[in-house]
This record gives sequence, C-alpha cells and structure tokens, in this order.
Amino acid sequence: MTTARAWFITGASRGLGRAFTEAALAAGDNVVASSRNVEPLADLATEYPDTLVVLPLDVSDRKAVFAGVDRAAAAFGRLDVVVNNAGGLLYGMVEEATEEQARAHLDVNFFGAVWVAQAVLPHMRAQGGGRLLQVTSMGAAGGMATVGFYGAGKVALDSVSEALAMEVEQFGIKVTIVEMGGYDTGLFTKGITQTEPLPAYDALRAEIAEMWGEESGPDPSTAAPVIMELAGLPDPPRRLIIGGTAFDQVQELDKARADLYREWESLSRKAPG
Repeated sequence: MTTARAWFITGASRGLGRAFTEAALAAGDNVVASSRNVEPLADLATEYPDTLVVLPLDVSDRKAVFAGVDRAAAAFGRLDVVVNNAGGLLYGMVEEATEEQARAHLDVNFFGAVWVAQAVLPHMRAQGGGRLLQVTSMGAAGGMATVGFYGAGKVALDSVSEALAMEVEQFGIKVTIVEMGGYDTGLFTKGITQTEPLPAYDALRAEIAEMWGEESGPDPSTAAPVIMELAGLPDPPRRLIIGGTAFDQVQELDKARADLYREWESLSRKAPG
C-alpha cells in the first residue's frame, strides 16, 4: 500500500498551483494549499475535507511564511513535496517601473520563494529528506522587453536554487528547478501589475504585443502529470523544462547565446582571466 505524500503548494488558488493541487489530491495525497486569497479553493476544500488544508498566506511576509510552514508541517505530520509556485507579473518597460512596483514584485517572485525554502528546510532535514520544486520559467533563459522584472525574479530564483540544491543534497533533500513553458495561468490578467506607459516605448510595446499574439497557451492541467511524475522520481533532475515548445525555444536561446559568444571570442580573449 502506497503511503500518501504531504504536499505544500504556494499560489494554489489559480493556474499552475491549482492544477498541481488538484492532481495531488486526485492521486490520494494530502495537500496544504496556500494563497493570499483562498476563496477560489472552497470547492476543493468541500470535495476533499480530509486531505486538503487551505492556508491563507502572503509569501512576501517572512514571519508569516515561517508560521504558515510550521502549520503546514503539523497538518499531516511531514512535508514530502513543496512547490514554490506563488508569483505575479510586473508588465512594463524597465524605465517605467516605480521603486514600489519593482520591490513589491521581487518580494513575491524571488524573496517569497526564498522565505518558503528557508522555512521548509528544517522540517525536511529533520525527517531525512524531501522534494523542493522551484517554479521558474523558460523565460529565465534570457530577458525580454516588457517582462524584464519577471525574468529578473525567475533568473535570481534559478541561481539561488542551483546553490540551494548543492547545499541540501547532503540531507536527502532534492531540489528541481522547474522551467515552465507558456500556460494559460491567468498571469496576464489576474496576476498582473502594469506600469504607467511612457509614449517613447509605444512602438516597441506594439511590436512585442503583435509578436506574442493572442494565444494563451495550453491549460495548466496538462502540465500536472509531468509534475506528478517528477515528484515521484527517486533521482530527479536538477532542472527540467516543462513543455515541448518551451524545450525547443530554450534550445534556440541557448544556441543564440553560444553563437554570440563565439562571434566575439577574439575580443574576449584579449583580456587575461
């Protein structure tokens, strides 16, 4: 008989977090689902009264995160799989962002994930292991106009997660950087903060919008089976791209960067070091 795992998922009220929550519950696992607004989870709480705990949580509040994680660990006695998924989108050119917008964005997308990781590690270390899935983005492969701060937060989380994986592997804790492709998560609607547009960027803004088009991407539920399989691997990868289209695009970005390096290799080599 398979023992039910205990999940802790942030940003669980919509998009990918909601899809992962539903998949884990359907598999017979226990889930602590956290979000700033937990009202959208009421239907799941009714459907799974014994295996779902709903936890209101603002991940940008470090003190609240540590208290919330303690509650999550106590709910089912352990934390087997933690999905660091909470995040939002700051949409606009770099010049347009206010200090308040930039800091608030990174407080959630980067520091919030760091606080969750710091809070869950003592529990995982005490129990002898666990899985930490750090949800970044295929966009972490490079910056893109209008979503520079979103990419910055994901790149920062990517880098910290690489270091974290090396640090905690000795405790039986496995960290995987989950590079998500473009899914219809509501990020550009419910999870968005927009800057005040400067007319100087109108042409570029229109060009970017046309390039992206109106395709919203596949439903987040289509990514959930991959996450479930990943969480069950005895020796999971350090990083994983989720989505075939995303995989191809990341390979193209990596190749373009490598080609650029080679093009200017002679100038690079003029300096020692």
